[in-house]
Amino acid sequence: MKNTIKILFFAAAILSSVITMAQSTVTGTVIDAEINSPLPGANVLEKGTSNGTTTDFNGNFSLKTQSSSGEIVITFVGYNSMTIPFNGDTNVGTKQLSSDNSLEEVVITGSGVIDLAEDRKTPVAVSTIKAKDIQEKAGNWDLPEVLKSTPSVQNIKGGGFGDGSMFLRGFDQTNTAFLLNGQPINGMEDGKMYWSNWSGVLDVANAVQVQRGLGASKLAISSVGGTVNIVTKTIDNKEGGFIQQMVGNDDYIKSTAYYSTGVNEKGWSFSGMFGHWQGDGYVNYTHGQGQTYFLSVGYQPNESHTFNFLLTGAPQWHAAAGNGSIQSFLDNGRKYNSWNIGNVNSPNTLDGPRGKRYPGGRNFYHKPVANLSWDYNINDKSSLSTVLYGSLGRGGFGSALIGDDGTGYVRGSMNNHNWFGLVSNYNNELSENLNLNIGTDLRTYNGIHFRSVNEFIGIDSIDHNSAFLGDYTVTDTFGGFNPWNAVFNPNNETNQRIQRNYEEVITYYGLFGQLEYSKDAVSAFFQGAISNQDHIATNEYNYAESTDSDKVSNLGFNLKAGAAYEINQIHKVFANAGYYSRQPFHDNLYNDLRSSIDLITPEIENENITGFEAGYQFKSEIISANLNLYHTTWDNRTINSNNGENSESPSFEGYQTQGVKQVHMGVELEVFTRPFDNLKLNGFLSMGDWQFNGDATQRTFDGNGILQGTQDINIDGYKVGGAAQVTGGINGVYTILPRLSIDGAWNWYNDQHSEGSLEKAPLSMPSYDTVDAGFSYKMLLGKEKLNSLQFRVNVNNLFDEVYLESVSGNTQATSTSVNYKGVNTSNNGRFGYGRTWNVSMRYNF
Repeated sequence: MKNTIKILFFAAAILSSVITMAQSTVTGTVIDAEINSPLPGANVLEKGTSNGTTTDFNGNFSLKTQSSSGEIVITFVGYNSMTIPFNGDTNVGTKQLSSDNSLEEVVITGSGVIDLAEDRKTPVAVSTIKAKDIQEKAGNWDLPEVLKSTPSVQNIKGGGFGDGSMFLRGFDQTNTAFLLNGQPINGMEDGKMYWSNWSGVLDVANAVQVQRGLGASKLAISSVGGTVNIVTKTIDNKEGGFIQQMVGNDDYIKSTAYYSTGVNEKGWSFSGMFGHWQGDGYVNYTHGQGQTYFLSVGYQPNESHTFNFLLTGAPQWHAAAGNGSIQSFLDNGRKYNSWNIGNVNSPNTLDGPRGKRYPGGRNFYHKPVANLSWDYNINDKSSLSTVLYGSLGRGGFGSALIGDDGTGYVRGSMNNHNWFGLVSNYNNELSENLNLNIGTDLRTYNGIHFRSVNEFIGIDSIDHNSAFLGDYTVTDTFGGFNPWNAVFNPNNETNQRIQRNYEEVITYYGLFGQLEYSKDAVSAFFQGAISNQDHIATNEYNYAESTDSDKVSNLGFNLKAGAAYEINQIHKVFANAGYYSRQPFHDNLYNDLRSSIDLITPEIENENITGFEAGYQFKSEIISANLNLYHTTWDNRTINSNNGENSESPSFEGYQTQGVKQVHMGVELEVFTRPFDNLKLNGFLSMGDWQFNGDATQRTFDGNGILQGTQDINIDGYKVGGAAQVTGGINGVYTILPRLSIDGAWNWYNDQHSEGSLEKAPLSMPSYDTVDAGFSYKMLLGKEKLNSLQFRVNVNNLFDEVYLESVSGNTQATSTSVNYKGVNTSNNGRFGYGRTWNVSMRYNF
């Protein structure tokens, strides 16, 4: 018995020794590769087991493994995972996790035509927002709201869903180039951006990069304010997706689901997203709803070729907000909407104080966009990227009720288009120090504009007359405020159109090239582009026969050059210069396409833009900063504006001001810091001086586009309106516990002026500031903690600041007028949104 006990004792000791010998301890530190700082809360798991731990606030971890050798897997939501082998007690050292939305990871297809500053060693004035920040802070807003905490950017929300606009260095978004995966998406007629048509891009965006001023774009485009590159998901390397539910103020609801198969063994990959949103809108009677969809099919037959087909769209409708005097908002509140037509028994009405109401202005549109990209790695030194794209836009704006006694019809202004293009770029590494890019940018656009019946109310037809058709009867409705139906019911019948019917065809073809040199601490580039635009307009309403205008052709070009010097790893300086000869917008070439196809007199010539900028970059372990100086002269510009009234109003006046010269100069500072392990603190300050220079000619039109008069005006020294010339902000993220954080952003706007007619000096608007706040928590799920459940809360304008967002008009304040903070309240304007919020729950798998 005693011997048996001894045997058992020794056996237990040996077994214990074996188990102890089979275990080991793995230690190390995990840091964020982008900012070189600790990454608290990263998950460290022994592969094939549920044995794991997380990093502390300093990024350190210590894990007792169940085996003496094997692998550990380090993961963190929003970052690429890392697998590390171990054998016995091991210190793996410091490991850097890179964001899985880093630009190196996301630009997989069409990389040669997606113009990101990261591809250039010579720096430009640029800010990049990664997928993690877009996902958390976008909420139920459009892209301009996400970009507002970057230098020289201001977001004007507007009244309804998707009606916001963005200013960059004082230039509105018609003069900022927006690219979606390398495809130009500004309207070809007037450069405008309608964010309601792009409400889904942020759901699948991997990154958005704002290149201020000259930028890095290789396309044959002539952006004045800068270039905004939106890079969406295409081919995902790994399988996964998310399901998200969001609710917000004013009964806003949004549901989104996304899934990607990853790349299979045969090189195929599939990604898809679908979402639905609806809400009442912050402003009264600006309800809306829509869907977003995204489909990507990728194929990589070998290492040399990558193909990707992408289809995306955002069919939607939303009621718009009418303009009103500042006094009308003071009397009725910030949510006041002047566009309401009452007492109509219609299926599309809303309940209101006066009974049934028909929204005075409703936008409905569907713009499916498809592109096919081909990346061809020819050899180790050369590659070719090509994107073929097209879109069919259908929809318009229902704005007026015609009829009496509760019967009649709702009239809509339709704006359809067919748009196709091709962008191709060839890259060749000529030598170790010299790189060449050449390419082409081709586009053709057919815009179709008419008025039609959106809805009959109590009747089923109307009689109409035009010079082209004579007398005819209209019996069909178009769109019916259903954006899905609009695509398949484009109203191609001329005898079902009313009051206007005209088209234009715009053809654009350009060539571009770039040489980039880099050796040791010096880099330089030279870039040039030449392009031609052809314009033909057709009117089939006001003429007895279908009449085409004369063909107008405008040749344009741009030249850019720059150099940088890396003093050491901490300091870098650069300088860039550029000159653009930019063709005028199509809408500026003709008197008024609604009533004629005559060229304006004098005929508009190219605009001339000269830009200079210089910068300094500082980067250390705890702080980095970018300082930029810029000077932009924009000569021979044409400005379209109005007095802020609805075009249906008898007092509406539209203005076209020709021969305008603007000078924009300023300084921008952007600072990124991490003062403590659990605190990121960033800030920016932009100080601009934007003024008009010299004389100009202003033409005035009534609501029907009829010229009322022409006059020469002196605008020398007038401030450029629309955006604040001095802006600043501080934003930070504080990590309370691993995966639990709060964040906030303070934005300040000063030295802002009104827009409108330039026959008088713009008004000075009061400065304002807003504070936004957010809360995030991520719960890791699954055996290997690779899935997560994320909760997010956003509160915008936390302290409910009351501020004038925009003013259209230049009636000066007097001692006898009613004034609001120094602004005459008879001017039209719009107040910014009060406190808004959204809450979301997102499951990542």
